[in-house]
Amino acid sequence: MNVPEIDLTDPDVVGDPFTAYGKARERSPLARVITPGLPPLWTLTRHEGARAMLADPRFAITSGSFLRPDVPADCLPYMRTMSEMDGPEHLRLRRLVAPAFTARRAAALRPAIERVVERLLDALPSHATNGATDSGTDQPANRATGSGTELPANRATGSGTELPANGATGSGVDLLRHFAAPLPMEVICELVGVPEPDRARWHEYGALVAAGAGRGFAAAIPGIMAGAREAVARRRAEAGPDLLSELIRAQAEDGDRLTDTELVTLVWHLVLAGQTPANLIANAVHALLSEPDQLKALREDPALMPRAVEELIRWCGPILLTVPRHAREDVELHGVTIRAGDAVTASVAAANRDPRAFAAPDRLDVTLSREATHLGFAHGAHFCLGASLARVETEAALAALLRRFPGLAPAPERARRAPDPGTWRLVSLPVTL
Repeated sequence: MNVPEIDLTDPDVVGDPFTAYGKARERSPLARVITPGLPPLWTLTRHEGARAMLADPRFAITSGSFLRPDVPADCLPYMRTMSEMDGPEHLRLRRLVAPAFTARRAAALRPAIERVVERLLDALPSHATNGATDSGTDQPANRATGSGTELPANRATGSGTELPANGATGSGVDLLRHFAAPLPMEVICELVGVPEPDRARWHEYGALVAAGAGRGFAAAIPGIMAGAREAVARRRAEAGPDLLSELIRAQAEDGDRLTDTELVTLVWHLVLAGQTPANLIANAVHALLSEPDQLKALREDPALMPRAVEELIRWCGPILLTVPRHAREDVELHGVTIRAGDAVTASVAAANRDPRAFAAPDRLDVTLSREATHLGFAHGAHFCLGASLARVETEAALAALLRRFPGLAPAPERARRAPDPGTWRLVSLPVTL
């Protein structure tokens, strides 16, 4: 089989991964992802094959699926998160913590999330500047270049669209910096009972985590873990009406409970994984501002919001490739033998726009109930535990933003996107209110 190769250093792949992965998908259900200095990855490009691989026990997440940063010795007991576990070990922890992350639990948290959203939106006009916006000055630098790139005009695919200089007047504000980025960490602080005076420190951690790999990220880990230990100790001493207290009380039918090490690991993993809504919200706003008819439809019928969020995750979700799995044995996929130990991933960017699964997949349509399920939260045993929470955060953020600022429009200054081959994310989103 003629298996296409995708070079993650190729500017076309970085600038418009949806088109690049889409071309590979139409050539073959299997491709090779090449990254200089790292072993190549097999990647499934079509929805059916990607979904099947993610649920196939012959492919396992291992410690080799992650690039582990150097951390002090006292951090090592907390480095192995649930994401690295498989089999009975993973099942045990998932069974203990899953009740705290159900759709019902996320819905119960909506009022608290909405209060956080409203606080951030109350402050948004105070961050506005006349003329040019203060875009991205304290956003994390890209791991490779330290800078964002202006978004190329590419209306055909809907990806990386440059926000037009529409001549809008009024005050400009960076919506990523002052709304989308701080929201997830503020929600996490609510979930684990972090006192108000300590939250600035946690927001610093969130910014460093959102930057991805690098010295800043590694340097932040000891502080994140120290904060997690403090949070667990605080709730051990005095329970509160938060998720962490619920996890401390959680007990399986056989009497099994989470240990302090497991709780600390879970809290710091929550910080690590919980930044996803920041990128999703920013991408969603950027997409809606780039597609005025979709923005109009959502404004006219706010009841579309849950459906719209699913469509936006499919269309512009931040995850481009799933965490690599490793073959436990030799496996044949689409006529190719994947050797035991080979790394295999799913191209979410390709699968979520597969015409075999979705009608008119290259069109954003917030009014549709799609016939297939997107893979924005992966699939199988490692389906994102926080998916329901991320959905509620995104729904609450978009609904309040559109309601509070009916004149929301792109600022003359262009949004910038990080040249990050692993995550589809912005480093600034200038808008006028």
